[in-house]
Amino acid sequence: MQRSQLDRLIGQIMDNAPATSDIILTVGKPIQTEVHGKLINAVTERDLGPLTPFQVEAMAMCMMGSNLRLYRDQVKTGSCDLSYELFGRFRFRVNILGQQGSLAIVMRKLAMTVPTMEELGLPEIFMEMSREKYGLVLVTGGTGTGKSTSLAALIDTINATFPKHIITLEDPIEYVHPHKMGTVNQREMGVDFDTFASGLRSALRQAPKVILVGEIRDRETIQIALEAAETGHLVLGTLHTSDAGQTINRIIGMFDLAEERLVRSRLCESLKFVVSQRLLPRQGGGRIAAFEILRNTLRIKDLIINGETEEKTFYSILEQGATYSMVTFDQYIADLFTRGLIDEQAAMLSGSDRSRLGQMLDRIKATRGETVTDIKGLELDQDYGSVR
Repeated sequence: MQRSQLDRLIGQIMDNAPATSDIILTVGKPIQTEVHGKLINAVTERDLGPLTPFQVEAMAMCMMGSNLRLYRDQVKTGSCDLSYELFGRFRFRVNILGQQGSLAIVMRKLAMTVPTMEELGLPEIFMEMSREKYGLVLVTGGTGTGKSTSLAALIDTINATFPKHIITLEDPIEYVHPHKMGTVNQREMGVDFDTFASGLRSALRQAPKVILVGEIRDRETIQIALEAAETGHLVLGTLHTSDAGQTINRIIGMFDLAEERLVRSRLCESLKFVVSQRLLPRQGGGRIAAFEILRNTLRIKDLIINGETEEKTFYSILEQGATYSMVTFDQYIADLFTRGLIDEQAAMLSGSDRSRLGQMLDRIKATRGETVTDIKGLELDQDYGSVR
């Protein structure tokens, strides 16, 4: 397959479904697109039907081109990552993976321009993060929850506001940042560096004030990230964890028991914020982000050093931390429900503690005058206990 043919095919898919977030190409299924979290069959001028192994492999080879590193990665690890662009129209982050003896391709659509905090509706706490001079800021969540987009908006704000040198380490580069008041050097794994740990170690010698680590995957990377945060750099990174408390426990769990006390102490001093994200279906179509925000206050420091107990947990401190702009997922989701942005089903499916969230939603519904139970026909037994 020629590049022009593939560009034409992808262009047709995007023109017919502009709200597409992902394109999935796999053997035995038609080309599919994910729109607002749901998979649908793509519409093209010529219906290709269920894809054959040859068709998917031809598309994969067209995307990889003559880059031998990508072929080596795919053969050695079973997958490879790259960026793909229809010049001037669309950009994608692409993962080519092996499955059941054939290839499959997942293409995540990227914005052509860097979104702003206002456009994304990010909480005000992100503006405070942009003013931090040093320390560790983590944005966490599952795949496809918007972590990279939120960090891109944060980097853009720093770039537009402060004359700082910013280095990003990405796999692959997703948002291309123009130089503004700051200077941004973007490095791609496999092209400009070989691992996040080595790229981060090199960054310490490149005079940055801000370092973005696309993904903190292992113990070595978090060690160097802590070192960078301790030596006066603002380090921004992502982890695949479900909430703020799990993020801290996951980092501590990367180290041996003999190192735990030291790691807790270093994390206690270096950590500034943890923001976790989830995407929920919005009323009327589309999706909306929910956030859990942890700020490293004295109470949080105590939990990091000494660990959680039955009485003191990260959840309980976040729940009581509105003064410091902290919030749990359940509180944020309840607020979205109050504003009519999500329905009750979406709220309950995305909550952390469903019993607490259910109580919050019941109070909101009661305030609105809505029923809070499906049980009907109950009445008092006036004759109970009387002698007949």
